[in-house]
Amino acid sequence: MKNHQDREPGSTIEYVAQDGVARIALNRPSRLNAVTPQLVRELLEAIEQAHRDSARVIVLSGRGRSFCSGYDLKHEVVGSPPADERTERLGRIQALTTELRGSPCCVIAQVHGYALGAGAELALAADFVVAAEDAVFGFPEVEAGLSVTGGISAILPRLIGPARARRLMILGERVGGKQAYEMGLVSHVAAGSDVPAVVDSLADAVLSRPRGAVEGAKRLLEQGTWANLETALDAEVRFALRAQDSGEAREAQKRFAAGCGLHVAGDAG
Repeated sequence: MKNHQDREPGSTIEYVAQDGVARIALNRPSRLNAVTPQLVRELLEAIEQAHRDSARVIVLSGRGRSFCSGYDLKHEVVGSPPADERTERLGRIQALTTELRGSPCCVIAQVHGYALGAGAELALAADFVVAAEDAVFGFPEVEAGLSVTGGISAILPRLIGPARARRLMILGERVGGKQAYEMGLVSHVAAGSDVPAVVDSLADAVLSRPRGAVEGAKRLLEQGTWANLETALDAEVRFALRAQDSGEAREAQKRFAAGCGLHVAGDAG
């Protein structure tokens, strides 16, 4: 068993690996696990650690009341850092999708509470998404004057179709766990208390199959389904930078933060 929960004071990630399963938990519960540059960096490090530990399954979850409420708008002021610094930060966010979708591990997202903006994008980078019935998925970036990231502009329409994707991305509609399952956004849905058991059953099913066959199937699905994902990831960075630099972004974020009913805004940019 490998346990790296205490590897760094103030860590935003918990990591435990045992019997072929690496469990990575976002650990900012007081902020609904909102994404910061530190969390992105430590999450990328945890994924690398899972590969070093020869894990076959990665289970991604969130501590506290939610999976992840999106990017933490309070962490930095939009538009103030230099463009190259923001480009680098956006690149690291995009790298999460690349690393999770390209990982030889089968990735399972265990989602409860809010999965908004960057949180929804992180969940949808997984191979399987197990959602609690009361989970809430949404993409509020446009409302906040920002842009989606994480390849969601390619992933979302492929999962649920262009018409529904427009409703979620442009209108910012939110969907619960059951509705997300019915529209094909997630692979499994269960009562909140049953979600861990469903995740464990999925992990056991993966572990029961030949490693090479599972990795090969994942690689073939990636190549066949997401041929244009890299293009979408690059385009999202360019648009996110333009959106952040617009005069509308700051006011839109103020309106969004005041009206969304959350202490943490759920954008991904």
